[in-house]
Amino acid sequence: MAESFAFGIADRVLGKLGSAIIQEVGLAWGVKSELEDLRDTSSAIRAVLLDAEGKQATNHQLRDWLGKLKDAFYDAEDIVDEFEYEALRRQVVALGSFKTKVRSFFSSPISSVAFNLKMGHRVKKIRERLDKIAADKSKFNLNEGVPNTPILLSKREMTHSFVRASDVIGRDDEKENIVGLLKQSSDSENVSVISIVGIGGLGKTTLAKLVYNDEKVVDNFPTKMWVCVSDEFDIEKVVKKILKEKKPDENYSDFSMEQLQSHLRNELDGEKFLLVLDDVWNEDREKWVKLKDLLMDGANGSKILVTTRKKSAASIMGSFPMQELKGLSKEDCLSIFVKCAFKDGEDKQYPNLLKIGEQIVQKCGGVPLAGRSLGSLLNTKKDERDWVSIRDSEIWKLEKDRDGEQDRDGIMAALRLSYYDLPHHLKQCLALCSLLPKDCEINNRDLISFWMAQGLIQSWDQNATMEDIGETYINELLSRSFFQDVEEKFLGLTYNFKMHDLVHDLAMFFAQPEYFTVSFQSKDIPIRIQHVAFSDCYWPKEEYKALRFLEKLNSSIRSIYFQMENMGPGRKSFDRACTLRFKCIRMLEFSKSSFEALPNSISSLKHLRYLNLSENERIKKLPNSICKLYHLQTLLLNRCSELEELPRGIGSMISLRTLYITTKQKDLSKKEKGLKCLNSLQHLGIFYCHNLEFLFKGMESLIALRMLQINKCPNLISLPPNIKFLTKLEVLLIGGCRKLEFMDGEAEGQVDVQCFGSLRILWFYNLPQLAALPRWLLCGTTSNTLHQLSISYCPNIRALPETGLQKFTRLQKLEIQHCPELVERCNPEMGEDWQKIAHIPEIYLDEEKISSDN
Repeated sequence: MAESFAFGIADRVLGKLGSAIIQEVGLAWGVKSELEDLRDTSSAIRAVLLDAEGKQATNHQLRDWLGKLKDAFYDAEDIVDEFEYEALRRQVVALGSFKTKVRSFFSSPISSVAFNLKMGHRVKKIRERLDKIAADKSKFNLNEGVPNTPILLSKREMTHSFVRASDVIGRDDEKENIVGLLKQSSDSENVSVISIVGIGGLGKTTLAKLVYNDEKVVDNFPTKMWVCVSDEFDIEKVVKKILKEKKPDENYSDFSMEQLQSHLRNELDGEKFLLVLDDVWNEDREKWVKLKDLLMDGANGSKILVTTRKKSAASIMGSFPMQELKGLSKEDCLSIFVKCAFKDGEDKQYPNLLKIGEQIVQKCGGVPLAGRSLGSLLNTKKDERDWVSIRDSEIWKLEKDRDGEQDRDGIMAALRLSYYDLPHHLKQCLALCSLLPKDCEINNRDLISFWMAQGLIQSWDQNATMEDIGETYINELLSRSFFQDVEEKFLGLTYNFKMHDLVHDLAMFFAQPEYFTVSFQSKDIPIRIQHVAFSDCYWPKEEYKALRFLEKLNSSIRSIYFQMENMGPGRKSFDRACTLRFKCIRMLEFSKSSFEALPNSISSLKHLRYLNLSENERIKKLPNSICKLYHLQTLLLNRCSELEELPRGIGSMISLRTLYITTKQKDLSKKEKGLKCLNSLQHLGIFYCHNLEFLFKGMESLIALRMLQINKCPNLISLPPNIKFLTKLEVLLIGGCRKLEFMDGEAEGQVDVQCFGSLRILWFYNLPQLAALPRWLLCGTTSNTLHQLSISYCPNIRALPETGLQKFTRLQKLEIQHCPELVERCNPEMGEDWQKIAHIPEIYLDEEKISSDN
């Protein structure tokens, strides 16, 4: 049964209608009464939607009623968004003209009368449509209900959120057995195959990771590669993934299959390797033989370790021996459940709950994911009735009847119970994740941008940004085991995670048909599709076929997510299919595309919040009309290596929160409405700007900026002096700027104690001309806020200042790498600067952790 999501959409519409900007718009533009009527109608309908969504499973008419309501609320949201857009447009006009600065941008000149009349008519029409649909609600005997108010969660306690690989329970024997098999050589062939087979959720991938990272395995295989295969066994795609594992910095997107084969054979020739093929479904022997032939040039003792649910898939790969993974013992499964359901030792305080927990675990069939999921669900519930309701739920029986597979019913019932316990806003967030490819790594920042683009992040705390609230959403889904395999990235600032493929299946089940993955060969496309992802690896050679397919899609589509490399629609097709048809689109994912220009009509996408053009190596110019995307929150232009310059009116994009740029410009300040006007900007990244010598004046105007990254700008000479007045800046990362000599900009002895004020993380990397730490670091308020300082490949910094770092009372971590003289001076045994840093709890010198005993 698909989720309706009608309540969440109605909630968004009501939130917008109640906002200050819409209320002021209504008053100034003469549509106040129409907007108030729309809000009253929406509020009355919303009151019964929770009950309706709960009853729709057994009532087809009710499902159809909810579908009509949802469509109407989507249209209502579009209308309200257009009011917001017009308000933003007038704000931009007012800010850009001295004549209108003193006049409220909500004032309604004669030229706006037509707009006001048109929008007033549209509001009335959608309200009448909702009234007509709402009149039928009496047929269904619906009760009013109030949802739980979403709360901002505290920072996640990862100890109990999920079971780390190092905490895996009950698989020691299987691990040692597979490690032993991997170390064996074969007399018959250089490369042999071992398969781990078992139902979903048993921990096949986790076991393979334990083996992959085992010291004995690492020592035995000079080359190790890990490739997620998943449902589609596309040989070309798999070969590219193997090559990327071997040489991550190489780009194989334009290679023919012949070139790929040649490269793979050369890379593996004579190498003793371990290749993990995770989550294989292929039962076509011919496809496997073709791939295996390319892998046979490895040295004797090379191994391919396969994980699969299907014995038939393992069999055609010639696996011997086949390792069948069984369910955990009741004791081991209970240990996992208890670890997730209670804090350390807390289970002893609740003997009654523990007894019910044992009965719940019996229903899990020894599947670790089931135990982890239900344990996580019950972690915050200490009322015995909650535990009993899970134990006695009808879903256990329904799943057994549905699947007819005794080993699967436990895990699917557990996942459904966890899903039903989610608050409505997290159900929608999880639904959007169903568009992402199976087994893909999900980045926290990317996902939050996706959610923001669809309006799924609602602020109930004036002091929290949408990005902060998005983090709490991810933390909650992690704590409930919907996400797993967390891997921290750069400086811990970002992290990646995955969805288990069974969780992905569950999300798809509830998200369809609203969220739907298609290919250009798909024939049946749901009428009510709103968000679409393309599973194709390549853009069709006959472009007219792609265009014809795109025109089949619902014109009110809100997301288009292309997963292919070198996605290259021509200007004409892109113009027609996207800018002229999909007027309601909020998110366009075009990374690694190959088109050379955007059409001027891009400005017609008034609702667009997210546009990713990163890694397009052909695009040279952006039309200035793109600056009319006043709702745009995320614009990614990083690694657009041929982009000559930013559009001249980029400062008009006043809703931008994240901007990544790569450009050929020497100076970023030569624009009347330049970057300094982006006062909503939270995150600015300037990457691979090889010609860039100067940033831009007026940087202190970026009053909301929290993170600034400058990387691989080899000709950058200095930073603007006013950078130190970014009072909200929390993270400053500067690297790969070989000519950067100084960062202060003020005269010697001139110090402004008001500089920064929020800086927590500072990272200097590969700055060979930098001879000293900036004075604003040593003399300003940064000493009270800085938590982490990293200095790497800055050989000209030979000593710490005389004042040292003693007054940095909150500094928790210091890293100094590849700065020979500085590392020597900071040596704890005889270094002259050791006493300047000895108070810092965590110190790394050339990647070696310095013991606190020193």
